[in-house]
Amino acid sequence: MQRNIYSVCQVNSYIKNMFAQDYMLGLVYVRGETSNVKYHSSGHIYFTLKDEKSSIACVCFSGYRKGLDFRLEEGMQVVAGGSIEVYERDGKYQLYVKEIRREGKGDLAERFEALKLKLEEMGMFDAQYKQPIPKYVRTLGVVTASTGAAIRDIINVATRRNPYIQIILYPAIVQGDAAADSIVRGIQSLEAYGVDVMIVGRGGGSMEDLFCFNDEKVAQAIFDCMVPVISAVGHETDFTIADFVADLRAPTPSAAAELAVFDYRDFEESLELKRQRMQKLLREQMRRRQMRLEHLERRLKLQSPEKKINEKRMQADAIEERLNALVKEKIMKTRHRMQLLGVRLEGNSPLAKLNRGYAHIADKSGKTIKSATDIKTGDYVEITLKDGVAEAVVASIQRGDIYGEKAGS
Repeated sequence: MQRNIYSVCQVNSYIKNMFAQDYMLGLVYVRGETSNVKYHSSGHIYFTLKDEKSSIACVCFSGYRKGLDFRLEEGMQVVAGGSIEVYERDGKYQLYVKEIRREGKGDLAERFEALKLKLEEMGMFDAQYKQPIPKYVRTLGVVTASTGAAIRDIINVATRRNPYIQIILYPAIVQGDAAADSIVRGIQSLEAYGVDVMIVGRGGGSMEDLFCFNDEKVAQAIFDCMVPVISAVGHETDFTIADFVADLRAPTPSAAAELAVFDYRDFEESLELKRQRMQKLLREQMRRRQMRLEHLERRLKLQSPEKKINEKRMQADAIEERLNALVKEKIMKTRHRMQLLGVRLEGNSPLAKLNRGYAHIADKSGKTIKSATDIKTGDYVEITLKDGVAEAVVASIQRGDIYGEKAGS
């Protein structure tokens, strides 16, 4: 029996035609809660409508946004009208929205707001309970799924910033009914292990995908944790209760790793700059100390006992030379004076006079006869010459100036 075999394109095209021929699907209004809302750069809006049991993908092209008088956000209760068609390339059907009417907040949004208000009134969001993130983390704990982009991003960023970081993963369930309890166990386990800081989160998703991080049990576990907790849930525009309770909120898991792990290269560069600065300061200090030491050495030399002794020796030598010069000068002056006195003495010496032909006359008692009046004719006298003594008797006396007029005896 021969079978008909069709290509994927043929099957999708056939199904698309079936949808197009169904009059009921040409214009349909669907009530539901919005989630996973994305505004594309082209101007199109992609989102999901869901209720308690099911969901449907929706797209609103930019041409139909003109009638939209509000910004579509997560958790809104709306009625969207349009046609249900098959996107032939992917083989998926979706609601092509042409008009949107807002009816009120969705169930998840209301639960989120109610829990947020309750915990805020309890003070669990207060800044005074926020713990500082350690600057130098050695052990990083992560509570997230063991597979997926979140853990890969955290590992890549953390090890790039610090290749010596130790990452402890608790593979938690991060979506579904069991997720909240799993996340709580992960937080408590890593706290008991003693990590330095903890990242709790997951990658992006719809509001219902992230809603386990809006659970009160998770909020309480984060608040009670003694280890600083960084929340990293979804994308930058996603906010959960965990973000408000955590010690620090990161817009993405990658950003959480950036905030948690210090950059080792920056740390090394900082250490190198500090080392260079310390060396410069040390060299400057050594230079100043060396100059101080040289100054003290000069002062010590100026004030040293040896220098003072040498100076005193030099002074003593100078004084000795001056004394010797003075003594020599005194001796020379004295000698010269003695010579003068000798000359004068010699001039007054009787012997010298005797040598020059003079004689000494004394009476017989030895008394010097100085004048002609001291003797008379017939007296006995002694005449002392240079080479002997003569005895004589005065025969006659002539008185008066012997060089002038004579007087008779």
